[in-house]
Amino acid sequence: MSYTLIICEKPKAALRVAYSLADSSPVRKAVSGVPCFEIEHEGKKIVVASAVGHLFGLQEKKKTSKWPTFDIEWAPNQGFSRKCLNALKSLAADADDFILACDYDVEGELIGFNALRFLSNTDKAKRMKFSTLTKPDLLQSYKEIEPSINYGLAYAGETRHYLDWFYGINLSRGLMDAIKKAGSFKVLSIGRVQGPSLALIVKKEKEILSFKPEKYWNAFLVINGIHLKYKDEIKSGKDAQKFLEYKGKEVDVETSKEKIEMSPWPPFDLTSLQIESYRLFCFSPAQTLAVAQKLYLAGLISYPRTSSQKLPPTLGLKNVLEKLSKNFEKLIKYAKKQWPRQGGKTDPAHPAIYPTGETAKKLTSDEKKVYELIVKRFIACFAEDALIENKKIIADKDFIANGKRVIEKNWLDVYPTYLDLKDLPDLNGKHKVDDVELEEKETQPPRRYSPASILSELEKRKLGTKATRADILDRLYKRGYVTGMQIKATSLGIAIVDSLESKCPLILDEKLTRDFEDDMENIQAEKSKTKILKEQEKVIEKAKKTLIEISKEFKKKELDIGKALLEGKETSDRQNTEANTLFTCTKCGKGQVVMMRSKRGKRFALCTNKDCDFSMPLPAQGMIKVLDEKCTCGVPKLMLIKKGRPPWKFCSFCFSNGTKS
Repeated sequence: MSYTLIICEKPKAALRVAYSLADSSPVRKAVSGVPCFEIEHEGKKIVVASAVGHLFGLQEKKKTSKWPTFDIEWAPNQGFSRKCLNALKSLAADADDFILACDYDVEGELIGFNALRFLSNTDKAKRMKFSTLTKPDLLQSYKEIEPSINYGLAYAGETRHYLDWFYGINLSRGLMDAIKKAGSFKVLSIGRVQGPSLALIVKKEKEILSFKPEKYWNAFLVINGIHLKYKDEIKSGKDAQKFLEYKGKEVDVETSKEKIEMSPWPPFDLTSLQIESYRLFCFSPAQTLAVAQKLYLAGLISYPRTSSQKLPPTLGLKNVLEKLSKNFEKLIKYAKKQWPRQGGKTDPAHPAIYPTGETAKKLTSDEKKVYELIVKRFIACFAEDALIENKKIIADKDFIANGKRVIEKNWLDVYPTYLDLKDLPDLNGKHKVDDVELEEKETQPPRRYSPASILSELEKRKLGTKATRADILDRLYKRGYVTGMQIKATSLGIAIVDSLESKCPLILDEKLTRDFEDDMENIQAEKSKTKILKEQEKVIEKAKKTLIEISKEFKKKELDIGKALLEGKETSDRQNTEANTLFTCTKCGKGQVVMMRSKRGKRFALCTNKDCDFSMPLPAQGMIKVLDEKCTCGVPKLMLIKKGRPPWKFCSFCFSNGTKS
């Protein structure tokens, strides 16, 4: 039996494609234990099947511990993906036509491209392009099917994988060889984007560590209960005292007003969604992306891995608003504009993130938060501008008080936006200074990056991609190079950057990383397959040559790099132990009870004394503080502090043993 085989990226996507295209109910079958769907569409027999992400990964042809090594090939991944691979291979054998329906980006194109060339011995297939998994969009995508896959996307994706493997494996081996030579073992990693990203965080940490606070003073005139601040910072206490002479004097006061129209924020691209989710919910960038991906697969939002802030009229936006009105009636009334607010950023493959209007059924708490945020942002784009009045009161030319009030809220009633509002009365003419207040302050060090702000900085510097930046940040945390929600570089992270900056700076070269990104964009933009392959070969050879140069320089100074890494590791381990120590063990009296995490993320506490079996579970999330008071069992009580919840006192030892604390 011959048929057309449609290859999707994920099982849920395959399910939605099958039910959208089927003229009657799809027939669900299993091949090698993997589900697929047989359907008929306009008289044509079609089988819809899926991968589970990447079915193939890069590996060395012949395993070696030496570096640099470049002799690699695509090989099947193991686990459940191997079952999917076998199923697709079996289905491809009887297919006479192929359609790729993976996500339309470099990773999706590469997943489908590898499935084609390694499982069906062809690289030719038609291409469905869509940004939502709704029935109308999928039907339209099938109707307007592309005659060929996008070879530029596929080979750009492959080139990225080659470069990331070359850099990640080779340079990580170099670091681990160096620390081994210095007499220790530690799993370390560094990569093409990871290195420059870590260098940014370390640079900020050094600015904070070297910062020396300086005193300064602010002077305020108090007139009719309003505090008007002197325009400049005052550098000495002696100069500040001179302002006390204003008390009791009459000064000229003038009020000016300005009405401004405040437009809605543009629709979400992935980075702005991650930034807002962190601001409002403290979700990490990776957490936000994972939730958004689930919403996309459920058909509730458009494809989230986009850098666009554009909503073209071809999307049928009025229809989306009409659908949303069923569940968001109170907000829809603000959508008065015919066309939505647009942002400046574009993406050739996908529009900005927007809700499809499909009814959300069962959502988790996190999914509901992100979904409603996307809905509100979308509706706000159609709302009228807010009207804001800015007011400035100036006394004696140099003392200023600023006020702000909202005259017409409009879109501000739809989308959660913070405005520092302060309504001030009008003051004009001569007024007596009732009091003078002096405020002694210190200059503050630069603020550390948050998970949201580092993402924005990486985007600005063109390091990584919208889809990979969150993973890079996660890797820095997992390796112990950074810590905390206000991202702090650890001693190990600082040691890696310091040793590489002084001994092998090319590893951290931001410009080199950016140049490679440009190279891959050039591959993506090419239309001719011949030119694409030539460009790919050129970029890969450039990467090899650069890594050979790096390895020569690195190996000359390997021992010095290793010693620096070892020192950083030991300092970091010591600081980590101190930070995670809760109290002296009440059972043996010798060891310290320290917090630890299992590989699955469970948090618990153990005694460091190997002869002691004291242990207790701990809540997985939140900050834990040790209290001065003890439980009746003799173990110090703990306090759990979580955002949005009252502090909770508890004794985890009693709790784990089924006793009331």
